[in-house]
Amino acid sequence: MSNKKNVVLFLLILLVAFSRLIPHPLNFTPIGALGLFAGAYLVDRKSWMLPLCALLLSDFVIGFYEPVAMMFVYLGFALSAFLGRFLLSEKRAAVRVGGAAFCSAMIFFMLSNFGTWLSGTLYPMSLAGLIECYVMAIPFFGNTLLGDLFYAAVLFGFFEGSQVWMQKRYLTKVA
Repeated sequence: MSNKKNVVLFLLILLVAFSRLIPHPLNFTPIGALGLFAGAYLVDRKSWMLPLCALLLSDFVIGFYEPVAMMFVYLGFALSAFLGRFLLSEKRAAVRVGGAAFCSAMIFFMLSNFGTWLSGTLYPMSLAGLIECYVMAIPFFGNTLLGDLFYAAVLFGFFEGSQVWMQKRYLTKVA
């Protein structure tokens, strides 16, 4: 059953990486949820690389942007995997997954907008500029949060459901 589990994981990862390339509302992406999912389910300590690889591959298609801001975006998504490892590796109840998705969206919001401000391309390098940057980003936070919640529900729900289905299908045939 372990091999079938790996196939399901691989297919989910491919689906999430591809979904960033199709039209979607701004910031409504699966990358943060992929980080949570990878951190929760993959035993490899390098699970943080999965959201970054998906992001990098899709950035090759979509296009790259200001390097300082990009570094903070990537850091925010890498931290979602660490969050998944610490909050969800033992218990994956719906409330915990939702709470982790909220925390992931907050971390991403704080880091990505700090990086945008730090790049110095859109806002003055002052406290007022930093505040303006965060205030202007508030409308995007809703989509980030909804995307993380939606995709986390899809990923965790599908994976857990597939595990139950596989156990019923393959373990009952052996008995």
